[in-house]
Amino acid sequence: MTEDPESGAFDPTRPFTRAAAAAQGNIRDLRTPSYRRLLHGIYVAATVETTAALMAEAALLPFGEKAWASHATAARVLGLPIPALPGEHVTVVERRRRRGRRDVTCHLSRKGLVNVIGGVRVSAPQQVFIELATQLSLVDLVIVGDHLVRKGLVDLATLRAFCAETSGPGAALARTAVGYVRDGVDSPMETRLRLLIVLAGLPEPEVNLLVGDELERRKYDLSYRRSRTIIEYDGRQHVERIEQWEADLERREGIDDDQWRILVFVAKDIYKSPGRPLERIHRVLQLRGEPGVPTTLSDAWRAHFPGWS
Repeated sequence: MTEDPESGAFDPTRPFTRAAAAAQGNIRDLRTPSYRRLLHGIYVAATVETTAALMAEAALLPFGEKAWASHATAARVLGLPIPALPGEHVTVVERRRRRGRRDVTCHLSRKGLVNVIGGVRVSAPQQVFIELATQLSLVDLVIVGDHLVRKGLVDLATLRAFCAETSGPGAALARTAVGYVRDGVDSPMETRLRLLIVLAGLPEPEVNLLVGDELERRKYDLSYRRSRTIIEYDGRQHVERIEQWEADLERREGIDDDQWRILVFVAKDIYKSPGRPLERIHRVLQLRGEPGVPTTLSDAWRAHFPGWS
């Protein structure tokens, strides 16, 4: 099926429609192992790796050159940390271009901020943030925002201004979420832990504070300067790598010498029993005299962290 594009044929290493294959008289070939179906009626050569960009290109194929990949599809192209979401998403600017497809959701928008990545039209990072507000929870959306800023895909001031000026679907949640986005956050789990703390009504900790003297300064996930309290998320990679584990032990001994208190949590604390780490953090902050700590925790966190306690 490889022909000169100018002859009206196509390159099978790029997504193509069933109709295009039929026009070349190769419709039966689609049933062979030489080709793979990407979406309903859209195929590619089986030797081609299926990437987020390839799926975006396939999704856009029936919608014309002005359409662009949006929402979760754009997020996957940009490599954003989102949960698994089914289907692909495109946006068109003309109502006549909007059509229903089995595995592609088509959105209509009068305008869009669009970038071209690898030849594929994709929503710009700040626009993806707004679009994802129609698909994600508050916590997952803040995780996306922290990642966008951390990776330099958009600066925090630009993201905030874009959210403030936006209306329509997702705008309200996006404005709420961007208020929690911070510079310099290293991982999605750090974001989850910080939001658990803040949504419970506790003072917001500083992100990645450098602690120690000029000769030996160490960075910690979340910190309270006044009460010398540090909160760390310990991911699985810290256990799997002996060198990292030993470095963490040495780091924590240094903190003890400086009379800091360090609280360490793992994934199950956040996903399975978020109430328990909250109680521990609350108790330690009260004992160490951190300003602004409420007598009773807010229950607002429960809607966003549905663990069993």
